[in-house]
Amino acid sequence: MTRQELALLLAPALPLAPLMLALAACGSDAGEGSRKREAPSVPLGFELAMTGLGADTADDASAAPTTLVMLSPAELAARIKAGNVRLIDVRTDAEVAEGTIPGAEHIPLDRFDPATLDLSDGREVVLYCRSGRRSAMAGDKLAALTGGPVEHLEGGMLAWEAAGQPVENPKAP
Repeated sequence: MTRQELALLLAPALPLAPLMLALAACGSDAGEGSRKREAPSVPLGFELAMTGLGADTADDASAAPTTLVMLSPAELAARIKAGNVRLIDVRTDAEVAEGTIPGAEHIPLDRFDPATLDLSDGREVVLYCRSGRRSAMAGDKLAALTGGPVEHLEGGMLAWEAAGQPVENPKAP
């Protein structure tokens, strides 16, 4: 499991972390002033899981290389204008019906299989979704296959639209 997948898995529990740690520090002997409660000798499972999410340091030789390269909407627009980009939208059919980035190819995340992509044409693959989460997941899959970094739109379609970039509406006549 990658760090990003682990972070996404544990993200819902983060707001509860202070409460969980406070409860772990409490003991049933709280009213007895003469006795001190020993600190737990082993970290909680939550604490163990979160240790892998810390910031990487230059001294950490075991750190995995970054597999995702985030592009801003302006950077992606410039790449599209320059050509040689294969833009893949991993959103659902319903989301795509609301609008796409012009020239994008639609492959929903649940059907995204990097092994079936023809990467022989030399174009750089850039992935995007609504907010960047699903394209990061697809990017991890593609990077695992290719062994190199994969680019995706930071902030997804939300950031693209907020930046005033063009949107193609497939429903329009």
